[in-house]
Amino acid sequence: MGQHNAEFYISSLGLIAHPEGGYFKETFRSEVELSANALPAHFGGMRSASTAIYFLLTTARASSFHRIESDEVWHFYAGDPLEVFGIHPDGRLEVWLLGGPETEGASFQATVPAGIWFGSAVKNTGDPNSDHFSLCGCTVAPGFDFDGFELADRQGLLAEFPQHADLITKLTTG
Repeated sequence: MGQHNAEFYISSLGLIAHPEGGYFKETFRSEVELSANALPAHFGGMRSASTAIYFLLTTARASSFHRIESDEVWHFYAGDPLEVFGIHPDGRLEVWLLGGPETEGASFQATVPAGIWFGSAVKNTGDPNSDHFSLCGCTVAPGFDFDGFELADRQGLLAEFPQHADLITKLTTG
């Protein structure tokens, strides 16, 4: 099996641009639906029990800080290591490194808890113009819904977490 690049996966998997950055395709949406009264009030309505996507990031297209109302399990599939950065409500920064066994300290899976701000980027390779990429999957339960998706406001996040200014500036838009 040969080495593939980002364009190969974008094309062969039918990925499209995601509002937070990167490229995605929903691959699963459970037919089991959870009623609004079976969920915590912050969900604001019915949700699928679970959803899954392919998610590809490149050096040039990182994932901007955002938060969702559910836990999100990340699965590493191919490419370069990926760093997922989470800022907890108390300001604590947590970094998950996704990658294969050749990457020291990396894991094939990581879980981002519901409600924290998080973004991700292909691990710094030192060459911002290179064709480095990470192909992952994301599984969300209760299922993802854009009604429960919030893209971070740079100024608001900087005001709340000034200790992470460099990272926030890197993973938000002006």
